[in-house]
Amino acid sequence: MPELASLSLPWIIVIFLVAAGAIARAGTGLARMADQLADRTGMGEALTGTIFLAISTSLPGLVASITAALEGRPALAISNAIGGIAVQTVFLALADISYRKANLEHAAASIENMIQAVLLIIMLTLVLAGLTGPELTLGAVAVHPVTPLLLITASAGLVMVQRSGAQPMWRPRHTRETVPDVPDAGAKRLHLGTLIAAFAGTALVVALAGAVVATTTGIIADQTGLSETLAGALLSGLVTSLPELVTTLAAVRRGALTLAVSDIVGGNFFDVLFIFAADIAFIHGSLYHADGVGMREVFLLALTLLLSAVLLLGLLYRQRRGPANIGFESVLMLAIYVLGYLALSQYM
Repeated sequence: MPELASLSLPWIIVIFLVAAGAIARAGTGLARMADQLADRTGMGEALTGTIFLAISTSLPGLVASITAALEGRPALAISNAIGGIAVQTVFLALADISYRKANLEHAAASIENMIQAVLLIIMLTLVLAGLTGPELTLGAVAVHPVTPLLLITASAGLVMVQRSGAQPMWRPRHTRETVPDVPDAGAKRLHLGTLIAAFAGTALVVALAGAVVATTTGIIADQTGLSETLAGALLSGLVTSLPELVTTLAAVRRGALTLAVSDIVGGNFFDVLFIFAADIAFIHGSLYHADGVGMREVFLLALTLLLSAVLLLGLLYRQRRGPANIGFESVLMLAIYVLGYLALSQYM
């Protein structure tokens, strides 16, 4: 979108905010339709949250990272992906605050969500190895060896998630606060084709808005002197993650707690694949060792790994109530996020 670069900063900010509003608005409908799809197809909230909701709400971020890579902004492509994972993890803390009956991670116990959290940490560690390891590329495609490993890990992980849901080897203990995934009795009356078409149309809107967000974020970084890493993490990473915030809060209000958690955990799982797509789209060699990519991205990745580990600990420990009636993991995630981004700002 080269014509955008000729506009003044106030107009760029207006376009950025309009795209952000479109993403946030569409997210509400995605949550409702994903919950209906879970009930109508019988797939269950955890698997539907992973496949339908997590993928569709990740579309703005995916398009944003690919757009940034095509425009020759590797730091923005990476920080959009990793920063999105960080802020989406913190969104669970906000959802925990909005659910007053108990700690959200306790009430939405799911083996699938825990497996996805472990897989997310594995995939983030692969990216960390790529960023800090030797500069390597594969053949004529000039992508880093970590890139295909991310796709292989994600594919194998999806099989594990599906099998763990169908034939779990162990189950979380149910308590009075645990909210089971019970299908809505009226879901069978919904027309599946119409539901899927509406879902796909809404997902397309957020994907197109994601491209606009990526381009305007790059221009804002250029015109303000903000580093692409911080711009990607705080601007495009936050805005393209708005569907996850909206859909998670909407799912909590609907009582679909497992869907709410799986949207975030599953969305984070798929967001790592933004780097897979961006590395392929980046035509100047490996994205991991491109000019402008360095310790800022490594620090952001370490921060996101820490947030993911704290979330996994909360899912395993299942504290019923903690400070302000939320789990200890929510308190820690909020503190880590704020302090981490204050430290990241020092790289400017």
